[in-house]
Amino acid sequence: MTRIKVALVGGWGKAPIPEWITQGFAERDIEFTVRECLTRADLAECAGDADVVWVFGGCRALTPAQADNLHVLPRCGALIRTGSGTDNVPVARATELGIVVANTPDAVTDPVADHVVGLLFAAARRIPWHDRAMRQGRWERDAGYANPHIHGRVLGLVGFGRIPRRVVQRLSGFELVVLAYDPYVPAETMAQHGARAASLDDLLTQADFVSVHTPLTEQTHHLINERTLRLMKRTAVLINTSRGPVVDEPALVKALSEGWIRGAGLDVFEREPIDPANPVLKLDNVVLSPHLASLTDEYMDSCWRYSYETVLDLADGYWPRSYVNHEVSPRMALRARASGPT
Repeated sequence: MTRIKVALVGGWGKAPIPEWITQGFAERDIEFTVRECLTRADLAECAGDADVVWVFGGCRALTPAQADNLHVLPRCGALIRTGSGTDNVPVARATELGIVVANTPDAVTDPVADHVVGLLFAAARRIPWHDRAMRQGRWERDAGYANPHIHGRVLGLVGFGRIPRRVVQRLSGFELVVLAYDPYVPAETMAQHGARAASLDDLLTQADFVSVHTPLTEQTHHLINERTLRLMKRTAVLINTSRGPVVDEPALVKALSEGWIRGAGLDVFEREPIDPANPVLKLDNVVLSPHLASLTDEYMDSCWRYSYETVLDLADGYWPRSYVNHEVSPRMALRARASGPT
């Protein structure tokens, strides 16, 4: 194995780095350095000679706004962002410089899919609303007649990567009609996973439940907006566990307040932590959680493990199992495994 240097530069917070990580790297002759990098100078000192730069969640010195800081990393061939989303790292500039931007979506796929299903049922059946009513001494059983029947209805998935495919698996017993919109996934692939390809407008018009699963990019910012919300059924429920700015929040508040749609389940918001004055907090037809869909008792172990395996792939000269800038011409020599990169 060719010796490489890996620099962990931010995002793991107070979590202790597992001993098996440092031992594993040492056994494979991989140099490993750790420092929370807040500035360009920090980054240059810690990772200026690193082949792989690792951001566990986020790094103040490596945001899209600090994209030029990549120039102090002349040896960097890969940037690993632990987790799924890469909107908080400079993907575009990395691509220009030949740096592969890897992520670890498998670390969060199952828990997020679980949370999607939980939000769908909680919002559609208004479980938190009924819970609050009972605690306030109200036995409003007749309100249940307004709850939608879930079996056999239409589920719309905006984006069709790992998480929505797991959602389809989890809901298979409900015999839903599943529509999917994703311009990057062939209709044949969708069909193999139990979904039918649809345009965004057709999906929103037909679906009883809409779940959003797109990354945050210039193209997906406010993808769900006033125009698209008005296409939805008045009885529809919107679920968002992707990124807050994919949904135009003021438009959603208007839709929920004026009855364009029945309800929503939100784990992500345009501004986080959420502003206490945010009007969404006053709505009784929305179920909220504080961007924790991926968090379970196995979260940290999965994140460390998949990130570690990504480093080993790169050290062995393989393309990482998941990376987001497929158009990159890499600085480092990489070869595909038999199954190819994802």
